[in-house]
Amino acid sequence: MLQRLDKWLKKSKWRWLLLIVSALFVFWIFFMGSVTLMDWSESSEFCSSCHVMSPEHTAYKNSPHAKVECGTCHIGPGAYHAFEAKVRSAHYVWSYPLNLFEKPIPSPITSLRPAEVVCEQCHWPEKFYDDRLVVNQDYAQDEKNSLTETALVVNTGGGPSELGQGRGIHWHIENPVYYIATDEKRQDIPWVQATFNGITTTYLAADSNLTPEAIAKAEKRKMDCIDCHNRASHHFRNPDDALNEALALGQIASDLPYIKREGANVLMKKYATEEEAAKAIAAVEDFYKTSYPSIYASRKADVQQAVAGLQAIFDKTQFPFMNLDWKSHTNNIGHQDFPGCFRCHDGKHLSQDNQAIRLECNVCHSIPQVADPGKPIPPIEVSTAKEPATHKSTTWLAEHRYKFDATCAQCHTVDNPGGKDNSSFCSNSACHATEWVYAGLDAPKVRQLSAPPKVPGTGAPKPIPHPVGQRTDCLACHAAGKVQPYPENHASFKIDMCTQCHKPTLQEPAAPGAAATAPSVATRPAAATAAPTAAATPTAVATAAAATTAPPQATATSASAGGSPAIPHAIDDPVHKDCTLCHGQGKTKPFPANHTSFPVDICVNCHKPAQQSGTGSAPTAAPTARVAATATAAAPSAAATAVPATPAVAAPAAGGLKPIPHELAGRDNCLLCHNPEGGVKPAPKDHAGRTNEQCQACHKPKS
Repeated sequence: MLQRLDKWLKKSKWRWLLLIVSALFVFWIFFMGSVTLMDWSESSEFCSSCHVMSPEHTAYKNSPHAKVECGTCHIGPGAYHAFEAKVRSAHYVWSYPLNLFEKPIPSPITSLRPAEVVCEQCHWPEKFYDDRLVVNQDYAQDEKNSLTETALVVNTGGGPSELGQGRGIHWHIENPVYYIATDEKRQDIPWVQATFNGITTTYLAADSNLTPEAIAKAEKRKMDCIDCHNRASHHFRNPDDALNEALALGQIASDLPYIKREGANVLMKKYATEEEAAKAIAAVEDFYKTSYPSIYASRKADVQQAVAGLQAIFDKTQFPFMNLDWKSHTNNIGHQDFPGCFRCHDGKHLSQDNQAIRLECNVCHSIPQVADPGKPIPPIEVSTAKEPATHKSTTWLAEHRYKFDATCAQCHTVDNPGGKDNSSFCSNSACHATEWVYAGLDAPKVRQLSAPPKVPGTGAPKPIPHPVGQRTDCLACHAAGKVQPYPENHASFKIDMCTQCHKPTLQEPAAPGAAATAPSVATRPAAATAAPTAAATPTAVATAAAATTAPPQATATSASAGGSPAIPHAIDDPVHKDCTLCHGQGKTKPFPANHTSFPVDICVNCHKPAQQSGTGSAPTAAPTARVAATATAAAPSAAATAVPATPAVAAPAAGGLKPIPHELAGRDNCLLCHNPEGGVKPAPKDHAGRTNEQCQACHKPKS
């Protein structure tokens, strides 16, 4: 057959044409096969075929780029670069089977092409992004899995400056930025150079030891997309964040008792093997079997679904066989789990004229607003049009800790400043309840620039520039090493002694519909208002101050500043003749340490009842001065003995103590219904910690 075909080709005038067509056909088959093979070798299917890539492929499938083939980003366009990538990656053919590779696979990958070539195949740099509302949901590790929501508006921005845009987080696209990184992962960036409005400014970290010679020799990298979006397709999430999301979406029932605690306990651990992790996660079901058998019996499906959800989260966040978990690769988006934005925007990168790379929250997003469990999210203010000139200082976040006065109240609610209870603008838990590990506000040079100059003392106590209430913790800012360190001789002072000398210039607003409450640290005898002199020893000062310390929890029945607190109940009945029943060290109402030696009959020399039992009469007037013998026994120093007259005290709203409207037989557990934290008939807040015996010592049945 072949011989006949060969003879025919030799005699046929079409033989050359047939040979050419055949050759072209073979070449076309080879070409199509090669292109198809090359394209397949750049696909996610090919890359995930090796078990080593399982972690990266798992994260990739749950990323915004899940439909983008691996080669689009890792190789980029062009046949030359595709061929180059194949040659460069050839060593994986033997290194993976022979286990000659690092675990986890290191990052960043230095062979990636520039973002202008790769990212901008799909993303338009001049794109302007509108502000975006973000609500983060965080479940507490308590029995109810209490939900706290934090809302903020992210200012992504971008766009060309000639259109009045170019602001927000994507400001970096419009304006060239160069930096020097001293580590392979580009987390330590001591030197930054940025050009804005035609002006180039160089910033150096305040604690950097880079010399001019080292700066001149160092590689200066131009900032691009990958410097922030370094885990765009391979983000291994914090398991706690993933668990919060699963609870919010209902994938795990959020009303299962302690499910957040039990879930976090198993997900945040690092395991040697997948089997070890699976066993620990499965034990969550056993927790409900033993601790909540009734709930497990009625909601077994929910418990098992929760266990399956925890296993799914683990499968996406931890890979023991590759020694990889959510902390293995730094993620530069954000600034909580890793330095991220704070690599440069940490407040301590300063120019030669001491201007900082800005750290203010509202440069990139609005001030976070926190909604405590059961409460709505407060209004989010995004406009900064009324921002004072002082707030535009590049070091304002460091300065505002020292610059606090009455003018702050013109724009902000200022009660409980520095607190964490979200009761005002100045008590924002999103700011004050977070340990900002990567911010540089406490760098020595930043402190030197932001802290006010030290002025020699005048002997007069400085006023407190903010309100002082029962929630105020002076030690949050005033202590050794804190924002406003107190003098060394104050080290032994207790919190409730601060306002003996220092007085607040602003008052906290009273709760709506309630009487104003005296600050717990402000009700003190006037004799103690003299500031300790420089010559006074810490022991002497502390003793003199403690000699006039009043009970720490002042109430609406307390006398005004300068007088002794009033007794908020009658004392003419047998039950209340012994003050030490409730007042004493470690009891319901602890008295000051210097009252320990006082006999019972001395108490009423200074403290007077607001009204007598059952009479509803006006309060009894206090004496004009303490009994001389009492003053001598009470105070170790003469300066602390003289106390002015106690003004009259407002009587309680209701006369006398309320009787118990039922018999005690079979109902003698008062705390079952009466509790400051709730119950059928909540008890007053100042009754927290009281026992049944104490309740029935004051309150008696009607009959």
